[in-house]
Amino acid sequence: MQITLITGGQRSGKSEMAEGLALSRSEAPVYLATATVNPGDAEMARRVAAHRERRGPQWSTIEEPLAPSAHAAVLEGRTVLVDCLTLWATNLFFANGDDEERAFEAFRREFELLAAIPGIDLIMVSNEIGLGGISPNPLQRRFTDLQGRVNRLAATVADEVYFMISGLPLKIK
Repeated sequence: MQITLITGGQRSGKSEMAEGLALSRSEAPVYLATATVNPGDAEMARRVAAHRERRGPQWSTIEEPLAPSAHAAVLEGRTVLVDCLTLWATNLFFANGDDEERAFEAFRREFELLAAIPGIDLIMVSNEIGLGGISPNPLQRRFTDLQGRVNRLAATVADEVYFMISGLPLKIK
């Protein structure tokens, strides 16, 4: 079992690196997609479509916005790419009434179940959203705090951590 975290800014190359890493470790990896597309959100639909088009037929895809460990029987002994922790945390944040603490506890419990699946080779993508200034929006500040805690938890558990900068990976653990 190995756990790898790839984090960085938006469009920094995180997903592409994670996909390449997954394919180097398995001929048939699993893509665990946490995104949800709201009706009328054409821009997000294009992003999801681009990710799908990039993957070949060797990938199995599971779309799961809240509870990836519910798919433990399929994930056991497999290389699994979770893309991404940020959208997973977003889904939990709103499912828990914008309550940072409840959302983090829900994430922590589910993350521990996912990481404990026997033989899983887990590759996770996440965003570093707190590198800029502090938002004037209270909701955004609470979510940014949640995302920071999610990333810290994932990095603590991970065997390897990469930070993507302008398409270049920097190994930090």
